[in-house]
Order: sequence, then structure tokens, then C-alpha cells
Amino acid sequence: MFSKTIKSVICHGKNSQKMLTPLWQSSSSTTAANMNTVAAVTASAPLQQQHQQVRHNSSAIPDASFETRPYKLHKLEEGPSATANVTRDEAIEYYTQLQTIRRIESAAGNLYKEKAVRGFCHLYSGQEAICVGIRAAIKDEDSVVTAYRDHGWAYVMGCSVTSVMAELTGRAQGCTRGKGGSMHMYAKNFYGGNGIVGAQVPVGAGLALANKYLGNGGISISLYGDGAANQGQIFEAYNMAKLWNLPAVFLCENNGYGMGTSADRAAASVEYYTRGDYVPGLWVDGMDVLSVREAIKYCKEYCPKNGPIVLEIATYRYSGHSMSDPGTSYRTREEIQEVRQTRDPIMLFREKALAAGLVTAEELKKLDIEIRKTVDEAVKVSKSDKEVPVQELAADVYYEPVVQQIRGTTPFNPYTHQRIAQPFNAR
Repeated sequence: MFSKTIKSVICHGKNSQKMLTPLWQSSSSTTAANMNTVAAVTASAPLQQQHQQVRHNSSAIPDASFETRPYKLHKLEEGPSATANVTRDEAIEYYTQLQTIRRIESAAGNLYKEKAVRGFCHLYSGQEAICVGIRAAIKDEDSVVTAYRDHGWAYVMGCSVTSVMAELTGRAQGCTRGKGGSMHMYAKNFYGGNGIVGAQVPVGAGLALANKYLGNGGISISLYGDGAANQGQIFEAYNMAKLWNLPAVFLCENNGYGMGTSADRAAASVEYYTRGDYVPGLWVDGMDVLSVREAIKYCKEYCPKNGPIVLEIATYRYSGHSMSDPGTSYRTREEIQEVRQTRDPIMLFREKALAAGLVTAEELKKLDIEIRKTVDEAVKVSKSDKEVPVQELAADVYYEPVVQQIRGTTPFNPYTHQRIAQPFNAR
């Protein structure tokens, strides 16, 4: 199935027409055999209770099938599935995660404007389908590492909304007790949140090496942007991963702009999925959460047997590169608005779920209200929770410290290592 061809091809399959139209296939037995329901990652009991109320609506259909968007293939004969089966519970989970991330980022932007967030702040609005789709496909043995747009990733990988918002403001209830801030959030099997552009990709190759060494069948997913894609360390990671046939997914989130420079002004070739040359590649529409999910399912099957793969996921960011960038000096407001109106990932998935009868508009409205309440409550905590004392600066630096004294700001001011929080991967 996974034999190679020499040239790049476009894989249309059944998904070349009417890509937003459900196939109206309803089969609970097929769904049970092929789909794993992703548990909701929520921040409060009221939101969980609301999810249960929505699930118990007996008038909705149990599942439906949709056509995915066309994939482009590089040195692959076959690509991901042309259809995606979705249960009612999965539809609710995906919509909840998409909408929660959008609301988190809106709140993060407001906190930054209020000067409650220190340092940098990069928002993920518009790109939510990527992390939600990936999370829906990966399992406990898989690992993820990304760059600095990590708020949504921390949430889908297990952090509560409260811990994400509190981390932004440097409070004790933050997912890294306020020491990581916007760019350095972590969760179980989620290795950040990295502030150095592109530096996470070799880390991802190392995680893939660990998976192969342990023989656990897991894959590692390293996410980076089109701005980082031209760096030498990316290609070094490609080389070692292919040399050792590591189960690594190198995933370029192509949102069209590296800071304020459009991709075609920075790269001689913008077909990032072909950049691996001898490493097979796959182009995915990142505005469709189901296409992303099916692509990662394909990688889950391909990589442990055949080695690395390069994914290019086409997406779009609504905000500027960071909060200091208005995002309108290198693109027009009309361009942004056009994407919002025609390709917004939440809008597209909402339309699919409603058209298929998986949920009703009233149910989604109730979810929207609960999500807003959850994020609003988390914002209150992020402002009122205690700040972490300076004595904790050296806490949790090492898993097993070889020395108790850690040098502080001067050699004469050492800090004593403390274990304050349980390591994520030991939980």
C-alpha cells in the first residue's frame, strides 16, 4: 500500500466533488470498529454536564460520513481516506474544542492588551482545525512538539482552560505554574511550546527515535511554520530521521506568512510537502478538521513501518504574527475577511454537522454559551490567582537533580532545587 512513485501526484479519489456534502451513511457497527471517540478536555463541571445533555438527544443520528478535501501526494501511491466517518459524540467534541480554542485566543488577546500578559503572545485563531484534527487521531504513545502558538495545543492535550489562562498571566494555577508563559506550555506527551524558531523540529526527531527505541508503535509530530521551513536544522532532522527510518511526522503549518513576509517572497519553492525530496510528503487542507484527522491516521499507519513523512497543512492566521503585529501592513483586511467568510474551520465543521443531522443549532448554541462562561471564569482566575514567588524559580528544573544547589542570578545567590509539581509524563 505504501510503495513509492517517482513523481508528485494529486490524490482526488472520491473527494474531488461536493466536498462539504455528507454521504449520509449511518452505520453504528462500522463506526464502532473504525473510530475512537476522543474524550472532551474541559475546564469545569458545568461544561461537562452540558456536553452530557447534548449527547442524550435521541433525535440526532448516531453517525455520518463526509468526503475529505483532495490531498496532494509526493512519492506516495496512495493517500489518506477519501471519506471520514464521524459519530455524534465526536462531532460534539470537535466543535467544543474548536470553539474553545477560538474563545481562549480571543481572551488571550484581550489580556495582552490589558498588559496582564508579559512577553510575547502569538494567537492560533484560524488554525484551530490542525490541533483538533491531530488530537483526534493520535493515541497515548504518540508525542507532539510545536513552536510558540501553543495555547490551543496545551488545551487539547489535557490542560484545563483555567490552567492555560493562568499560565498566560504567570499565576500559580498555570499549567507550568506560571514560569512558561505564552510560549512554553506543556502537557502529557506535549513537549511545548518552544520560543526558538525551528528548534523544536530536531527535538521531534529525537522523540521519534525514543518511540522506535522503545518499540511502542508511537509517532512524533513536529509542527513548524512556513517561516521556519527554510532553516538548515529542519533538513538535518529530515536526513537523520530518514537515515534511521524514524516514525516522525514533520508538519509544516503553512499559514501563508512568516511574520510579515509572504511565503512566495521567502521560498524558492512553496510546495513544502515536497521539501523532503527522498522523504515522502502529503499536502492537506488545514481548514477542514476531518481532512487533518484522516491525514494523521494515515501517518499513524505509515510511519512506524516506513519512516518519516513531511506534511504541509495549508491554513490561515487571522491575527498578526504576534500581538505587536497588526497584521494589515502586508495583507489587506479584505483578504482576511474573505477567509473568515468562506473558509473558517469552525464555520465549515458546524455546517457539516448540522447538515448531517449530528447536532442541532440549538444544541450548538447551548455549547457556545457554556464555552463562553468557562473561558470567562478562567480569565477571572488568571487575574486573581496568586503569583508564583521567586523562591520557586529553580523548582522542577530537573526530574532527578544531581545537585541541590542551582546557581541563581549570581554565584553567591544559589537556589535550592525543589519538587513542587508532578512531572506531566509521570501523571
